[in-house]
Amino acid sequence: MAAFGLTQEDMAGSDEFGIWPDNWQAVGVFLDMDTQWRVGMAGPVGLDYGALEPVMRMRGIKKRDRQDVFAAVRIMEAEALRVMREKAE
Repeated sequence: MAAFGLTQEDMAGSDEFGIWPDNWQAVGVFLDMDTQWRVGMAGPVGLDYGALEPVMRMRGIKKRDRQDVFAAVRIMEAEALRVMREKAE
């Protein structure tokens, strides 16, 4: 949960959440990238995309699927950055 900027209070009353099967690969890649945040003076600025392709290869994601997985990871990255910035205010 912390990787997504969430606390126990944010998830109160809910022990589960759903992930659509089409999103499993992207979620796995995003979670594997949890130590690859680039950080500037104002905090996190985004993921290190240089680590993204090796992570996808190690997860066995087919080349034809990598663009879609990348697009989905970017959506999660943008939302994670929004939440982190909101919490920093």
